[in-house]
Amino acid sequence: MPTDAAPPMRADHAAAAPRRAFLRDSANGFGLLAFAALASEGRAEPAGEGALAAKPPHFPPRAKRVIFLCMQGGPSHVDTFDHKPLLAAHAGRAAPPGAGRAGRGALLAPRAPFRQRGASGLWISSLFDEVAAHADALCVIRSMATDLPAHPQAFAQLHTGATQFIRPSLGAWTLYGLGTENRNLPGFIVINPPVAAARTFGSAFLPAVYQGTRVGGPLQRRPAPRRADATAPGVPNIAGRLLDRDAQRIQLDLVQRLNAARLDLDGGASPATEGVIESYELAFRMQDEVPKVMDIAGESRATLERYGVDGDATDAFGRQCLMARRLVEAGVRFVQVTHGNWDHHFNLGAALGNTCRQVDRPIAGLLGDLADRGLLGDTLVIWGGEFGRTPHSQGADGRDHNHRGFTLWMAGGGVRGGMAHGATDDYGYEAVDKRMHVHDWHATLLHLLGLDHERLTFRYAGRDFRLTDVHGTVAREIIA
Repeated sequence: MPTDAAPPMRADHAAAAPRRAFLRDSANGFGLLAFAALASEGRAEPAGEGALAAKPPHFPPRAKRVIFLCMQGGPSHVDTFDHKPLLAAHAGRAAPPGAGRAGRGALLAPRAPFRQRGASGLWISSLFDEVAAHADALCVIRSMATDLPAHPQAFAQLHTGATQFIRPSLGAWTLYGLGTENRNLPGFIVINPPVAAARTFGSAFLPAVYQGTRVGGPLQRRPAPRRADATAPGVPNIAGRLLDRDAQRIQLDLVQRLNAARLDLDGGASPATEGVIESYELAFRMQDEVPKVMDIAGESRATLERYGVDGDATDAFGRQCLMARRLVEAGVRFVQVTHGNWDHHFNLGAALGNTCRQVDRPIAGLLGDLADRGLLGDTLVIWGGEFGRTPHSQGADGRDHNHRGFTLWMAGGGVRGGMAHGATDDYGYEAVDKRMHVHDWHATLLHLLGLDHERLTFRYAGRDFRLTDVHGTVAREIIA
C-alpha cells in the first residue's frame, strides 16, 4: 500500500533518497549554517590590548609619520605647480575637442608667471615663491586622477579610497597599521577639520581608537573664549573642572570596571567596547601631555616669524603648521591640517592669490623647520586637494572642476626631491603620462610607511577590506 513516509537516510543509498526527505531531514542543518555565516559576518576583529602601541611595519619604512596639508576645494594645478606654456600662448581660444571640453569656454591663461626653481629646475608659479625655495625637496606628481568631479565624492575618495561608502580614513589605516609613538597623545590628529569631517577622518569599521582626534578650528591669535567652541585653541574640555586627578582616577576605574563587565558579556572581544575603554584611558593621559604640546609660548620669535605667526594673512595657517610640527615631534603618527576654500569658480585672479598668500610662508616654514630639526627625512609632508581645475574658463575669471588630471606634491619621507612625476596633456586637462589614480597614491604612501597595501587588511562583514580596495600600484620611481 503506498505511503508518504520517507525511508530512513542511510550512507549506502543517500543519493537515491527522495528529495522531499532530504530537504526535511537537513533543514535544521542549513539553518545552522546560515546562522553561523551571519554571525561571522557581523563580527569585526577586536582592537585587542595595546591597540595604540607601536607596531612593526611590513618592511623597513622610509617615513615614520605624515603631515597632510589638505587644500579643500580643488586647487588649480595649472596656476600653481603644472606649467603649461601653450595654455598661456593660446589663451582666449576655444577649448580643444575631446574629454567633454568643446563648448566649455575659452582657454584661460595662468594667473601668475612660472619660473624654474632650485638646482632641479622645477617649474613653480610665483604664487608659491617661498615654497619654491624648497623645490629640490619636492616630488611633484602632475598626473593625479580621481573618479568623479564632485566635491563630496572626490574628497571622500582622497581620504578613504571610496566615493560612496563609509570607509576608514587614510590616517586611521596608518594608525591601525603602525600604532603611535606616544601613547599619551592621539596617534591621528586633525587640525581645523574639513566639512564632512566624520567621514574623512573617521575609522568606520576599524576600532574607534584609530579615528582622528579633532583639534578645534583655526588656532586664533585672540585669547580663548570662556566657553569652549569650535574656534577655541587646543582641545575643548581637555581638563576636568569638577574633580582633581585622584578623584578622576577613582571615577574612571569604576567606569572601566563596568566596561570590562560589558566586554565579558560580549565574549571578551568587542571592538566598540574596547574602543571606549582605550579612548577613556587616552583622554585621561592627554590632560598632562596635550596642553604642553599645544603651548607655543616657548617658541622663539624667529620660529614664529618663519611660520608667519601674527602675520595678517598667514597667522591662522602658520599656527596650524607649527602645531603640526610640534605634534609629530612629540610622536603623533598622522597629522592633517585642512585649509580652504580653493573652489575658485569665479574671481580667480584675486581669490587664488589671497589663498596662496595664506599658506605659502607657513608651508615653507614647516619644510625648513622640519629639515633643520632632522625630521624631514622620515616625515612625509603632503600638499594637495581632491582634484584640480579646468584649463578653460568658467565665466569671465574662474575655473571649473577637473578630476582627470591634477597635481599633488610630497616632500621628505623617502621620496625623491626635485622631480616631477607624470604629466597632463599640453593644456592640463588630463593625465597622459604615468597616470596616478588616488588608489595608486594610497598604495605608494603606505609603501613609504613600510606597509604593503595588499597586506594591510581588516576583516569585516565576512571579507577583508583594505584602503586600496582591489586596486593600487606603487610608484617606485618616486622613491629615493
